[in-house]
Amino acid sequence: MKARQKRLMLVVAGVALLGGAVALVLSAFQQNLVFFHTPTEVAAGEVPQGRTFRIGGMVEEGSIKRDADGVTVRFAITDTAKTVPVAYKGPLPDLFKEGKGAVAQGAIGADGTFMASEVLAKHDENYMPPEAQDAIDQAHKTATTVAQ
Repeated sequence: MKARQKRLMLVVAGVALLGGAVALVLSAFQQNLVFFHTPTEVAAGEVPQGRTFRIGGMVEEGSIKRDADGVTVRFAITDTAKTVPVAYKGPLPDLFKEGKGAVAQGAIGADGTFMASEVLAKHDENYMPPEAQDAIDQAHKTATTVAQ
Protein backbone atom coordinates (compact mmCIF):
# COMPACT_ATOMS: atom_id res chain seq x y z
CA MET A 1 0.00 0.00 0.00
CA LYS A 2 1.34 3.42 -0.90
CA ALA A 3 1.74 6.25 1.61
CA ARG A 4 -1.02 8.22 -0.12
CA GLN A 5 -3.48 5.33 0.27
CA LYS A 6 -2.55 4.92 3.96
CA ARG A 7 -3.21 8.62 4.61
CA LEU A 8 -6.53 8.39 2.80
CA MET A 9 -7.54 5.36 4.90
CA LEU A 10 -6.60 7.21 8.12
CA VAL A 11 -8.63 10.26 7.09
CA VAL A 12 -11.65 8.10 6.19
CA ALA A 13 -11.36 6.21 9.52
CA GLY A 14 -11.05 9.52 11.43
CA VAL A 15 -14.11 10.98 9.73
CA ALA A 16 -16.09 7.79 10.45
CA LEU A 17 -15.12 7.88 14.14
CA LEU A 18 -15.99 11.56 14.39
CA GLY A 19 -19.35 10.95 12.72
CA GLY A 20 -20.10 8.09 15.13
CA ALA A 21 -19.21 10.24 18.13
CA VAL A 22 -21.45 13.08 16.91
CA ALA A 23 -24.32 10.62 16.35
CA LEU A 24 -23.97 9.26 19.91
CA VAL A 25 -23.91 12.76 21.43
CA LEU A 26 -26.98 13.88 19.46
CA SER A 27 -28.83 10.69 20.41
CA ALA A 28 -28.11 11.23 24.11
CA PHE A 29 -29.13 14.88 23.83
CA GLN A 30 -32.43 13.97 22.14
CA GLN A 31 -33.28 11.41 24.85
CA ASN A 32 -32.65 13.93 27.65
CA LEU A 33 -34.43 16.86 26.02
CA VAL A 34 -37.45 17.96 28.08
CA PHE A 35 -39.97 20.46 26.68
CA PHE A 36 -42.33 22.75 28.59
CA HIS A 37 -46.08 22.62 27.86
CA THR A 38 -49.05 24.47 29.29
CA PRO A 39 -52.21 22.87 30.69
CA THR A 40 -54.06 24.20 27.61
CA GLU A 41 -51.66 22.34 25.29
CA VAL A 42 -52.00 19.18 27.40
CA ALA A 43 -55.81 19.37 27.33
CA ALA A 44 -55.71 19.85 23.55
CA GLY A 45 -53.58 16.72 23.13
CA GLU A 46 -50.59 18.62 21.74
CA VAL A 47 -48.08 16.84 23.99
CA PRO A 48 -45.86 13.86 23.18
CA GLN A 49 -47.36 10.55 24.29
CA GLY A 50 -44.99 8.38 26.29
CA ARG A 51 -42.32 11.13 26.51
CA THR A 52 -41.23 13.15 29.51
CA PHE A 53 -42.09 16.85 29.48
CA ARG A 54 -42.74 19.68 31.93
CA ILE A 55 -46.07 21.28 32.72
CA GLY A 56 -46.34 24.53 34.61
CA GLY A 57 -48.85 26.96 35.97
CA MET A 58 -50.62 27.68 39.21
CA VAL A 59 -51.64 25.03 41.75
CA GLU A 60 -55.43 25.19 41.75
CA GLU A 61 -57.04 26.27 45.02
CA GLY A 62 -58.53 23.35 46.99
CA SER A 63 -56.99 20.71 44.75
CA ILE A 64 -54.22 19.27 46.96
CA LYS A 65 -55.22 15.83 48.27
CA ARG A 66 -53.11 13.07 49.85
CA ASP A 67 -53.81 9.41 49.07
CA ALA A 68 -54.25 6.87 51.85
CA ASP A 69 -50.65 5.67 51.40
CA GLY A 70 -49.48 9.04 52.80
CA VAL A 71 -46.87 9.43 50.05
CA THR A 72 -48.89 10.13 46.91
CA VAL A 73 -50.16 13.68 46.45
CA ARG A 74 -52.79 14.66 43.88
CA PHE A 75 -53.34 18.24 42.79
CA ALA A 76 -54.28 20.25 39.72
CA ILE A 77 -52.17 22.66 37.68
CA THR A 78 -53.99 25.42 35.80
CA ASP A 79 -53.14 28.23 33.42
CA THR A 80 -56.58 29.75 34.22
CA ALA A 81 -57.99 28.42 30.94
CA LYS A 82 -57.52 24.66 31.39
CA THR A 83 -56.68 22.41 34.33
CA VAL A 84 -54.67 19.18 34.36
CA PRO A 85 -54.73 16.67 37.25
CA VAL A 86 -51.28 15.72 38.56
CA ALA A 87 -50.20 12.79 40.73
CA TYR A 88 -46.82 12.84 42.48
CA LYS A 89 -45.25 10.30 44.79
CA GLY A 90 -42.67 11.79 47.11
CA PRO A 91 -41.94 14.82 49.27
CA LEU A 92 -43.10 18.19 47.97
CA PRO A 93 -40.96 21.33 48.15
CA ASP A 94 -41.53 23.51 51.22
CA LEU A 95 -42.82 26.40 49.09
CA PHE A 96 -45.42 24.24 47.28
CA LYS A 97 -48.85 25.74 48.06
CA GLU A 98 -52.27 26.23 46.53
CA GLY A 99 -52.52 29.35 44.40
CA LYS A 100 -48.75 29.45 43.84
CA GLY A 101 -46.68 28.67 40.75
CA ALA A 102 -45.29 25.18 40.20
CA VAL A 103 -43.63 23.16 37.45
CA ALA A 104 -43.92 19.36 37.32
CA GLN A 105 -41.87 17.00 35.17
CA GLY A 106 -43.24 13.64 34.07
CA ALA A 107 -45.57 12.10 31.49
CA ILE A 108 -49.29 11.79 30.81
CA GLY A 109 -50.85 8.55 32.03
CA ALA A 110 -53.47 6.52 30.19
CA ASP A 111 -56.25 8.13 32.26
CA GLY A 112 -55.13 11.68 31.38
CA THR A 113 -53.47 12.32 34.74
CA PHE A 114 -50.00 13.81 34.59
CA MET A 115 -47.71 11.40 36.48
CA ALA A 116 -44.99 13.65 37.89
CA SER A 117 -41.52 12.39 38.74
CA GLU A 118 -40.41 15.81 40.00
CA VAL A 119 -42.21 18.90 41.31
CA LEU A 120 -40.61 22.34 41.52
CA ALA A 121 -42.11 25.32 43.35
CA LYS A 122 -41.25 28.94 42.81
CA HIS A 123 -38.61 30.14 45.24
CA ASP A 124 -39.94 33.56 46.20
CA GLU A 125 -43.14 35.51 45.95
CA ASN A 126 -42.10 37.43 42.84
CA TYR A 127 -40.55 34.65 40.73
CA MET A 128 -42.33 32.52 38.16
CA PRO A 129 -40.67 30.62 35.31
CA PRO A 130 -40.93 32.76 32.15
CA GLU A 131 -42.65 29.94 30.26
CA ALA A 132 -45.31 29.60 32.96
CA GLN A 133 -45.88 33.37 33.08
CA ASP A 134 -46.22 33.50 29.28
CA ALA A 135 -48.70 30.62 29.37
CA ILE A 136 -50.83 32.33 32.02
CA ASP A 137 -50.73 35.63 30.10
CA GLN A 138 -51.80 33.86 26.88
CA ALA A 139 -54.62 32.06 28.70
CA HIS A 140 -55.88 35.38 30.13
CA LYS A 141 -55.82 36.95 26.66
CA THR A 142 -57.65 33.98 25.13
CA ALA A 143 -60.26 33.88 27.92
CA THR A 144 -60.84 37.65 27.61
CA THR A 145 -61.21 37.43 23.81
CA VAL A 146 -63.65 34.51 24.03
CA ALA A 147 -65.74 36.20 26.74
CA GLN A 148 -66.25 39.31 24.61
